[in-house]
Amino acid sequence: SEAFGGFQDKTVLELGPLEACHTAMMESKGAKLIRGIEGNADAYLRCLVVKELLNLKAARFELGNFVDFLRVGKEVFDIGVASGVLYHMKNPVELIELLSRRVKSLFVWTHYYDADLVEAKEHVSCKFSGSWTASHADFEHCLHPYGYGDALSWKGFCGGGSESCNWMEKPEMLRAFEHFGFEIADEKLEADHVHGPAVWLALTNKKLA
Repeated sequence: SEAFGGFQDKTVLELGPLEACHTAMMESKGAKLIRGIEGNADAYLRCLVVKELLNLKAARFELGNFVDFLRVGKEVFDIGVASGVLYHMKNPVELIELLSRRVKSLFVWTHYYDADLVEAKEHVSCKFSGSWTASHADFEHCLHPYGYGDALSWKGFCGGGSESCNWMEKPEMLRAFEHFGFEIADEKLEADHVHGPAVWLALTNKKLA
């Protein structure tokens, strides 16, 4: 939170709050409003339980597709939190573009595709099948299809809403953020993450600053 000047009196848009762990931490740091959009019904119910158990006052949870929410809404938030969601997208660049319209600062934690790092983990590499070139809002980029496989049958599965998603390579992902007006304030790598390379990013939005 230091990269954003803290959460005190800030409005927050949280995508996929899951079980409201981050929500509770942000409220404890003084966030004025935290609007959490959760697409998984079981996770949404867990958020409501945590809200009651911890007596969260700033949190407002909604069940639905956060991409649809971003497409139609106009409210601008001080901070956006997209932890564990970007790599679950069919069109990750659309999510980046939509967030650029709605948040002044952005926290992201996501997996990314790196051929060498992915190939080093057989349980990860077996989920990928080729690559293809995509374009969104005049931004051309490469996507790597990732199939959820057996995870779709797991009781606790909380990934995307279809059988597969698309991962981006980190350099292109960073270029996408910059293309839509974000500037990197902080970055930390988790290249050896068990489920594939990951990165933590704190970004500021030059368009809404």
